[in-house]
Amino acid sequence: MVSFAEHPLRHALVNEVHARPFEQLTAPVRASHIALLSDESELARDRRHVAALCERFGLPTPGEDAKHYAGNFDRFRCKWERHTEFTTYTFFEDAPFEAPFADPPIERVPQDWLEAMPGELLVACHLALAPGRARKAGKSGSGNKEEPDLDDLQRHFGTDSLTGSRMSGGNAEAWTDFRLHEDGFARILVRDVGLHARQAGRLVQRLLEIETYRLLALLALPLAREAAPEISAAARRLAEITGRMASIDGLEDERAMLGDLTQLAGRLEQLVSRSAYRFSAASAYYALVETRMAELREQRIEGTQTIREFMDRRMAPAIRTCEATAARQDRLAERLARATVMLRARVDIALEAQNRDLLRSMNRRARLQLRLQETVEGLSVAAISYYLVGLVAYAAKGVESAGVPVPVDLVTGLAIPVVLLGVWSAVRRIRRRLVRDNGN
Repeated sequence: MVSFAEHPLRHALVNEVHARPFEQLTAPVRASHIALLSDESELARDRRHVAALCERFGLPTPGEDAKHYAGNFDRFRCKWERHTEFTTYTFFEDAPFEAPFADPPIERVPQDWLEAMPGELLVACHLALAPGRARKAGKSGSGNKEEPDLDDLQRHFGTDSLTGSRMSGGNAEAWTDFRLHEDGFARILVRDVGLHARQAGRLVQRLLEIETYRLLALLALPLAREAAPEISAAARRLAEITGRMASIDGLEDERAMLGDLTQLAGRLEQLVSRSAYRFSAASAYYALVETRMAELREQRIEGTQTIREFMDRRMAPAIRTCEATAARQDRLAERLARATVMLRARVDIALEAQNRDLLRSMNRRARLQLRLQETVEGLSVAAISYYLVGLVAYAAKGVESAGVPVPVDLVTGLAIPVVLLGVWSAVRRIRRRLVRDNGN
């Protein structure tokens, strides 16, 4: 056998698709499902809480890196799953029942342990998987088209405003009203007409996930409603600022307008940072809801609204509102960025004009200084030459006084052009050296 150098994550990635398997369920069975919002940093706390329940019943505890767990706790089974921003607990009870939502499985769980759960409760749902009449009669579930007893359903849900359909190729029926009842739980009733144990587990899991992801997606709706007036006010403010852009005059006005745009950008950035994650999460959760609904393979029960129809009528507009609000934020940010770029370009042009005028003024002053310098150099040559000629005259007189016949006036006169030429040549060389050194 060939020995390969394995990637350290190979086994973890292969096992990931097999993690969190579906339960195998056989009617009659009931479930209580709850989902609590908590930060991802609460994983260790959630794990300790599940471990406390296991220790109370003498069961093995979850591993140190576990994010899901399933165990049999005498009269109930518990399935725990940790997700990115929420935790789910599902409690199952396999026992016959007359009233599907009376005395639910969560009543078997220690109440003090339930009250100590970390996080904030968002989803709470009771689900009952009841055997269908076709199963009792030993008939094939796939061909059963027996109409549901609406009076019986109304007694279980307390309302006639129900949503339901045949699912899984006609092997099951599911009913819900998408409402919270007096115990704070929603209700889902599933009639098992001809499901296998794995089919029943998948169907129950999908229905509970639809309820969970539906509420998680709708968390963005209050933010969208809250953000809409702020976005409108920011859009009006931006229109007012850009409307003044063509009429402003002067660099100070442009700087003041740039300050207004910067302040508006800060407010918009706060709004985006507060809602961007929630809006993107809503889109992701809604995509999961759509996927789970497609997996139900619903078939219409005449006179009853299907789950997809309910979602399309009530949930889809809410998600569209969130998406539209997020798009408005993005478009406003783009408009603000364009306005800022335009104003900065205008300020830059004004600054360039100022710099050009300043350079022109500096050039004029430099030319004036050069002329003054040339004038000073001429005066300096004359002054230095005057003193040097005077020194020559004094020297000639001194020689004459020593008895040497020297024509003082002639020597002085001949020294004048020589001294002038020498001084001018020396000053010129000094200036050239300075210019050369400055250039280097």
